[in-house]
Amino acid sequence: MTPETRIHVAGHRGLVGSALVRRLRARGFCNLLLRSHAELDLADAPAVRRFYARERPQVVFLAAAKVGGILANSTYPAQFIHHNLQIQANVIGEAYRAGVQRLLFLGSSCIYPRDCPQPIREEYLLTGPLEATNRPYAIAKIAGIETCWAFNREYGTRYLSVMPTNLYGPGDSYDLHNSHVLPALIRKMHEARLSDFPEVVVWGTGTPRREFLYSDDMADACIHLMTLPDGEYDAILARYAPPLINVGCGEDVTIRELAETVARVVGFTGRLMFDAGKPDGTPRKLLDVSRMSKLGWRPTMSLDSGIGEAYRDYLASAAGQSLAADR
Repeated sequence: MTPETRIHVAGHRGLVGSALVRRLRARGFCNLLLRSHAELDLADAPAVRRFYARERPQVVFLAAAKVGGILANSTYPAQFIHHNLQIQANVIGEAYRAGVQRLLFLGSSCIYPRDCPQPIREEYLLTGPLEATNRPYAIAKIAGIETCWAFNREYGTRYLSVMPTNLYGPGDSYDLHNSHVLPALIRKMHEARLSDFPEVVVWGTGTPRREFLYSDDMADACIHLMTLPDGEYDAILARYAPPLINVGCGEDVTIRELAETVARVVGFTGRLMFDAGKPDGTPRKLLDVSRMSKLGWRPTMSLDSGIGEAYRDYLASAAGQSLAADR
């Protein structure tokens, strides 16, 4: 990759995609091919074919996906598997047709078995049953990994997959019906503080452990991989079957500890009530990040600092929505 490389960031308005755009621009990459959903529906195969034939990207970051937390996955299972399969098939297939040099597919740590050993190594893929609450989404992401690997073996492409841990940061969704746990807690704590509510209810028992990574750290990890020299990059593709790398911070916290940290950052001083009648999800999801560490990358943002940045983003987002409503 050079500053002039034609780079398609698929899903550039999402949490990961927007972070990729920020970090790519900060690194001097100026030839970014960006299209909103209104401009290019990645689930529309003919539209994706026309775009790739016309723009001829050289590098692709496939960050576009339908995502959400436990409630969203449970409510829209058909959408989570069908829409994601469509996006992946279209982008990967047309990347091959257009002669894309490198493609990075972003998956999710939910691809791994529900009860696999901790920390989770890449080799544990497909070694046990998945977590039921996000099985359709996980299967779609597993299909994306297999598609990249299959294209490499049959057509000699150079596609790599990365599995990020739970991500958060600027551009996240704070919708209580569709968001993940951390942004949902930020919104709940903030609204409770403003309204002087005495307590905030947190789904589940608070005992599951989760690992969190700031979105800009994730973007830096992706760019680190895609700017590796050809020999080192190709060695990764040859060494790992499938070519898959975990990206995380290597540390986790309980949901209770996370809620307490968010409360402290937001300034909520009331009680935290844990609703054990709601699902916990997977007991623990801590990634083994040794492959990424050996390649010379580590995250820089602490959880406390990252939550502070995310809270400032939420406040800016809420202020913008309020201003729009007033108009």
